Amino acid sequence: MSDSVAYRPLIQDLPADERPRERLQQYGAAALSNAELLAIIIRMGVEGQSAVVLGQQLLAHFNGLRGLAQASIDEICALKGVGPAKAVQIKAALELGRRLIVEAPEERPQITSPADAANLVMLDMSLLEQEHLWVLLLDTRNHVVDVVRLYQGSVNTSLVRVAEIFREAIKRNCVAIIVAHNHPSGDPTPSPEDVRLTRQIYEAGKLLDIELLDHLIIGHQRFVSMKERGLGFG
Repeated sequence: MSDSVAYRPLIQDLPADERPRERLQQYGAAALSNAELLAIIIRMGVEGQSAVVLGQQLLAHFNGLRGLAQASIDEICALKGVGPAKAVQIKAALELGRRLIVEAPEERPQITSPADAANLVMLDMSLLEQEHLWVLLLDTRNHVVDVVRLYQGSVNTSLVRVAEIFREAIKRNCVAIIVAHNHPSGDPTPSPEDVRLTRQIYEAGKLLDIELLDHLIIGHQRFVSMKERGLGFG
């Protein structure tokens, strides 16, 4: 066994009061770090590496819980020591957390300005290497019901089907949506294609009686509100 492995004890080798399960029982779940909570979910580490260390590596690799929640099972499995069983357990736990938020309207974020919506998605979208288009579904009080990730790749009027943008809003009886897509270049300056797409979504929303509150263009820690600039609206 190498020296580097020797400094990574397995969970069963830790004192009882340092083991994640025992700490949760004694102090409650809120006292545990994200890595410790992940360790309880995945249960076992790999040779010479505890589940806590594996949890730390997962969080570092995917830039935190939000990135881990967005990763596919194949992407999670690509990390050494994480097989399909562990990946499925992680995805199931994170999905339960997402559903809890959806089922508690008072806990849902409320959109009162373009910045509110941008802050909700910018951390994730600004790191994406391809263009993505997401749709925020809103209720009558502008609480976010869900964030639907629709397109990955080129986002333009020839490839985006406006009907798809409104599909979930119709199914879930939402009264408004906010569309967000990123510019991987980091520059959120709207293109003529962005303006055309906004206009198409805006006009379709009027016909469906589902208001397009905004179309946000996300760059690197910057964003542009098409509504504020009057581009594609009216």
